Amino acid sequence: MTFLQILILGLVQGTAELLPVSSSAHVIVVEKLMGLDPSSPEMTFLLVMLHTGTMFAVITYFWRTWRTLYLSSQSIFLATMKNVAIATLATGLIGLGLKAIIERFFLDGGDIELLFAKLPVIVASLLVAGGLILASSRPTRRNATDTEISSRIAGIVGLAQGLCLPFRGLSRSGTTISTGLMLRVGRRQIEAFSFALAVVLTPPVLCRTVLRLLKAHPEVKEPSHMVALLKPGLAGAACSFVAGLLALWLLSRMLESGRWKGFGYYCLGFAAFVAGLAWAGY
Repeated sequence: MTFLQILILGLVQGTAELLPVSSSAHVIVVEKLMGLDPSSPEMTFLLVMLHTGTMFAVITYFWRTWRTLYLSSQSIFLATMKNVAIATLATGLIGLGLKAIIERFFLDGGDIELLFAKLPVIVASLLVAGGLILASSRPTRRNATDTEISSRIAGIVGLAQGLCLPFRGLSRSGTTISTGLMLRVGRRQIEAFSFALAVVLTPPVLCRTVLRLLKAHPEVKEPSHMVALLKPGLAGAACSFVAGLLALWLLSRMLESGRWKGFGYYCLGFAAFVAGLAWAGY
């Protein structure tokens, strides 16, 4: 893997991960176009590092907002932690439940990761994501009042987030923010809550990925092999961190200015592009 490929993947991951356009779909397409193997230990470890970079971008960008919204008093902090816990529990229930059902009845006990490289699945997920964003951008939704995020709303947002776990192409941020907007939550509130959930969800997902990597490739635990993986990983993480900050700035501007639907049109257009790649035999 060349430095240019690492740079491209870092920029794509960092940008698409935090915009509501599905980073997984973009990274998989870019990997295919560059002739890379997504299942190789090098690519798996690099993906972990790219996600780590974007997670720190989220923390850096939203820290001041979270401090204002969630840390102003002990009661607000405890209520927020309760809502985050409810949403995360709902995500785990629906996400892991769907994963078990799909693996048992549709993949004959195989790993759901097998679905992730299938372009038709990505196309369908992108179409759903684009439809959700457009639905939440209707004129009746634009002037949503700053409704507080209740336990009920947190649970619904968590369930929506859980649907994104088994399906690459169904953007996590796009789905959760669109769900909140359709529930009349204010733009600033649902954006901050959506990315707070991302910070909670990312570490266990990354740990699971690392454990799968070590199980499939025990040789990775050798110090020499780990150093060889770490160098490109750190470079990729730095790229995804910078790209993530820029992506979050753009997301906030688009959301606050009422141009959220632009991401929906992009998802539909990208779905058509991926469908073309599938037809071409990629």
